[in-house]
Amino acid sequence: MYLADHARLTPDKPAMISADTGAKVTYAELDAASNRLAQFLHAQGFRRGDHIAVLMENNLRFMEPVWAAFRSGFYVTTVNRYLPPDEAAYIIGDCGAKALITSFAKRETAEALLDLIPNCPVRLMLDGTIDGYQSYEAALASASAEPLAQEWMGDSMLYSSGTTGRPKGILRPLPEVTPAEGFATRQLVNRYGLTADSVYLSPAPLYHAAPLAYVLSVQSFGGTVIMMERFDAEQALKLIQQYGVTHSQWVPTMFVRMLKLPEEARAGFDLSSHQVAIHAAAPCPVEVKRQMIEWWGPILFEYYAGTEGSGSTFISSEDWLEHPGSVGRAALGVLHICDDDGNELPVGEAGLVYFEREVATFEYHNDAEKTRAARHPQHPNWNALGDVGYLDADGYLYLTDRKAFMIISGGVNIYPQAIEDALITHPKVGDVAVFGVPDAEMGEAVKAVIEPAPGHDPTDDLAAELLAFARENLAHYMAPRSIDFIAEMPRLPTGKLYKRLLKDAYWKDRAI
Repeated sequence: MYLADHARLTPDKPAMISADTGAKVTYAELDAASNRLAQFLHAQGFRRGDHIAVLMENNLRFMEPVWAAFRSGFYVTTVNRYLPPDEAAYIIGDCGAKALITSFAKRETAEALLDLIPNCPVRLMLDGTIDGYQSYEAALASASAEPLAQEWMGDSMLYSSGTTGRPKGILRPLPEVTPAEGFATRQLVNRYGLTADSVYLSPAPLYHAAPLAYVLSVQSFGGTVIMMERFDAEQALKLIQQYGVTHSQWVPTMFVRMLKLPEEARAGFDLSSHQVAIHAAAPCPVEVKRQMIEWWGPILFEYYAGTEGSGSTFISSEDWLEHPGSVGRAALGVLHICDDDGNELPVGEAGLVYFEREVATFEYHNDAEKTRAARHPQHPNWNALGDVGYLDADGYLYLTDRKAFMIISGGVNIYPQAIEDALITHPKVGDVAVFGVPDAEMGEAVKAVIEPAPGHDPTDDLAAELLAFARENLAHYMAPRSIDFIAEMPRLPTGKLYKRLLKDAYWKDRAI
């Protein structure tokens, strides 16, 4: 079953509830609106394989254009709502979107886009309008309420976060099936036990790949999504109790913030309904995950994958406790660890992580060179996401860091992740980023930038305390040479660190 079936069987059931206001969208409303948008776009000449873009805050109507695409055979590109207009325009233009659906809340960005997206003729705005945009509500009201004569399964075409360069569009072939057939196939793999009774807490921006995919999946099963407009650690715990949340998905920075809540706040909510807490996006520090399992029980499930869909790993809490720090064994594809020349490395030795599939599963849109660079030099059906890691004797994968973030100091390769994982456990550290900065003697020196935890001032004494802590808990060559403080770390709301912004400030007068 999929959206239309649930609209018929449980029309008044909430498909999505706003965590902030309690407002809801029912399955009947979601199905009707997405169908009318599909009809409107079809009347404008849109056909299977065309692209649409969505630029919106976490809005209750966010999923309407997504479902319209998935029932029309379109590609939908959800655009990071925090991007400046020129970067948003790059994505809208690069993906070839012929329609942009946005909201009145994003009107400033939308207005600035007008002269930057000349090849996107259909521009719709909901909750109000500005010059250059047609009313979304009026467009839907003018469209037929009948289903399209032929519905095709669509797909997302999302862009990488761009934390180390220009975002890359990830294009996969469209399946030649109906949406009912397509979602039936997707539902065959139901690792987390989703059902129509599931209540899913979504604390992250819907434009991001993982939240979008899981919200879509939950709604395809007929469950209810509790949508947070923005993450707040204590509110997230309150929502689990309030709505009887059964499933959720997180990133490690959210765990850190919940763990650093006062004990009375952490202990003040009934979390007994919570059955499955999924996490991904970045490796979780070992001590952070151990504390989360002690608090929530063995309900944490971790995966490692990319929007590219080239492969994935999976690990339960029980398996993780036996293999702490691992992101699991291969769940999709075959894992290979290779050196820079493509030679496979033995167990325990770190190298570039590849997933082997029968055929290559994606390409980077309009970028043949980046597509080629992601392929293994001898095996074109082996794809890398840019991460470095190693396998243990049981086939469990341990991620070391992003290859692009490696520091070379005095000829020694240093990966920042292990340093960050150590520093984040200090009670006076709210967030941390580690990277290499220019050093006349060593080439690069290890720099830590720290966001102090609430209630702690960025003083020289604190810097000295943290440097001493690092030297006690890390190998000498890994310990930071210096620490700078920052008021707020430049993290994307998805939890990904925009490390390039920090690093560039130290390298602006030098070529990296």
